[in-house]
Order: sequence, then structure tokens, then C-alpha cells
Amino acid sequence: MKKTALFLFAMVVALSSTAQGLTKEEKQVMAWIDAHMPQAIELLKESVNINSGTLNIEGVKKVGALFAKEFEKAGFATEWVAMPDSIKRAGHLVASRRASAAAATSSKQKSGKRLFLIGHLDTVFEPDMPANPFTMLNDSTATGQGVNDMKGGDVVVIMALQALEQAGLLKNTDITAYFTGDEEHAGYPREVTRGDFVNRAKQADIALAFEGANGLNSVATGRRGASGWRLDVTGKTGHSSGVFTPGAGYGAIYEAARIINQFRETLSTEKYLTFNPGIIIGGSDIEYNEATSKGAAIAKTNIISPAVTVTGDLRFLTEDQKDRARAKMREIVGQNLAQTSAKISFVDGIPSMAPTEGNNKVLGVINSISTDMGVGATVAGDPGSRGAGDISYVAAYVDCIDGLGASGRGAHAPGETIHLNQLPFLIKRAALTIYRLSR
Repeated sequence: MKKTALFLFAMVVALSSTAQGLTKEEKQVMAWIDAHMPQAIELLKESVNINSGTLNIEGVKKVGALFAKEFEKAGFATEWVAMPDSIKRAGHLVASRRASAAAATSSKQKSGKRLFLIGHLDTVFEPDMPANPFTMLNDSTATGQGVNDMKGGDVVVIMALQALEQAGLLKNTDITAYFTGDEEHAGYPREVTRGDFVNRAKQADIALAFEGANGLNSVATGRRGASGWRLDVTGKTGHSSGVFTPGAGYGAIYEAARIINQFRETLSTEKYLTFNPGIIIGGSDIEYNEATSKGAAIAKTNIISPAVTVTGDLRFLTEDQKDRARAKMREIVGQNLAQTSAKISFVDGIPSMAPTEGNNKVLGVINSISTDMGVGATVAGDPGSRGAGDISYVAAYVDCIDGLGASGRGAHAPGETIHLNQLPFLIKRAALTIYRLSR
């Protein structure tokens, strides 16, 4: 840890020397962050070493309690939004502070934006998976379960707010930080697990999400949405010697193959649109359990298959793109081979966060901060490089930016890492973004 502290100090000095476009107050914030990087890393280590896989309800609550204490140091009131037992999820941590009634009606306060900051407490690593505690790999890189996705991002939020509080720059601001407990595997129904989340976001002007950063000079103004589909195909069974004849037809497997391949041929070149068949089961007698995503089949090579089930996902950048893709898929499904029939159904998952002019205006503020800090321009990243996230649930109601969190590699996999040498800049950028938007 001593080597890490020395490396971070060198990074801090280099960054501070180029930060010429900042106010006195902003430089004070940066200096506080520099001085408190050891505490930031210790908080990160403590949170990573608490297993908080989505289904580990007690673990998620324990991380929530740890972070709640840190939010309170920044002058935030905290509460726990519990889920019904039937949902089998821990719930969510909410931290907030509000402007005084007098300030809320003043002309100065009206220019400040109400902010909604998004993080999550859970990881994909459940207690029955191999442990991967916080471990330094070298003087600038650490590994651990959820160290990047997204306990590193959570620490970015918390340390940024604490820095602003000590400088007296959170007075008369309207900020809500919402850390969900099941982002990696959201519970159903979503009206329950995301209802309070959406309602609170609707009271804000701008949502900032702290999922992983793609480098220092890129943030997300758009994220693709995700939905699911199920294809059920039936055919006339019989001896395989009759396949392709008018009387026997082609069977369910050939029809399913035609449909899936035609999906690929027709839609696979459309930018930002993907559709992946995740499981296919066919045969004389098949079973498929949607809840467990498990299936079984009984078949013989000399029997024409009478049934096939395929399930997959569909990812898209806009609702219009999703609707057009679904319409084309239905059309393809309806063009059946002889003696077969098919039907496709769709289920909505997470909506998309489409790029908007409002998002670009927020990006403009972040870009000016990066420039003032001396690290160059910040640009919009490729929406196709990101999947769906919690911010997508509120993108229809507020201006949005994502990708403001920690940077690293290998999220969702053993050996996930965080770049500690980039963490000071990311915390500072977050603090100044919150400050300038909320003034």
C-alpha cells in the first residue's frame, strides 16, 4: 500500500500542475481528494471484501450500511428502501439532501440542476463462487469482486460528495444518490423493484450514473436497451425418409433454422441492433423451463422433429429500432416452410438510453471540466459498447450521462481489476461535475 500511495501522489502532482482553468473553490476540492486517497482506497477495499452478490441479501444490506455512514459524512440523510420478501432482493440505499425552502425559491437556486446519482451495491459474484478479495497486483492495479463494477464507481460518488461538503459547496443543492441492490439481476416485477427509483428520478433534472469509465476521455450519452424473445416452432412428425416431401414437410428443426438464419441475413448489419439465440431445444419430446433457463429433449435421427423452442435477447439503441426489428422478426416467422408453423413472443427488459441533445449539453459541461483540469476533451463513447443499465429506466424523463465511475478491466469475471492510478482524476471530475451542474 505504501508503493500505491507514492504512485498516486505522483499522479496527483502531475494532474494538479495542469489544472489551470479551475476556481479557487474547485482547487480546494481537488486538494482534499488528493489528501484523502488512502481513505478512498480503504473504503473500496472494505466494500469489496463484503460479498454482495445480488442474491446475497444480507451481504448487499451490509454494503449499504457501510456506504450509508459515508454519505452521512457528506451531510446526506439516508434511508433503506426494502423489497417485499416475495421479490427475493435486498432493497436499495437512498441518500439525499435538499435545498432550504428559501433557497429553492431564489433566482440563484433556480439555475442549479436537481441531480440524481446512480450506483449499485450488488455484484455478479455470489457467495458460492470462488472468493476474490481486494488484492494489489502492482502499484497501480488492484483486483477483487466488484472492484470496478461497481464498488469503485460507488466510491467515486461518495468521495466526490465528501470533498464538496468539506468545501461548503453542497449548501442549497438538491441531490439524490440512489444505489440499487439488484442491478446485476433485477427482481420482478420491475414496477416494484424500480418503481421508487423511477419516481424519485422524475423529480430531478439530470441523472449521472457511475458505471465503469471507458478511459479518461469518454463518457456514455447513450446505452442500448435489452429485451427477450421466444420462438416456438411446430412441424408434422413422421419417418425421416419422408422429409422434404409435400406430405411430410420440413419438420420443426429446419423451420427454426430457416427463421434464425433469416434473422441474421436480414437484420445483422443494422448498427446498434443485435439479437442472440441463447438456447435452442428440438426433438420428438421437449421441455423448457423459463425460470431456470434449462431444457431437455428426447429424439431419434429417423424421426422428423415436431417441436423446437428458441429463446434469445434483442438489444437496441432506440425504441423505434426495437419496434422495427420486432416487426421484421414477426414477418420472417410467418413465412413458414411446408407442414410447419411458428410463433414468436417478446418480453421487455431494460429500456434504452438514447442519445439526446439534452445529454449532449451535459457532456459539454463535463468536457469543459476535463479541459480545465488539463486532461483534454471528453467525448461521447460508442453506445454499442455498452449494454443496458439502471440509468436506462429513467432516460425518458431526465438528461443522462453514464460511465463516470472507476476504470478497469474484466468486469463480471474472476480477476476483475481497477486502475487505481486513474481513480484520483475520476473522483475529481465527478466532484466538479456535480458542483457545476448543481450551482
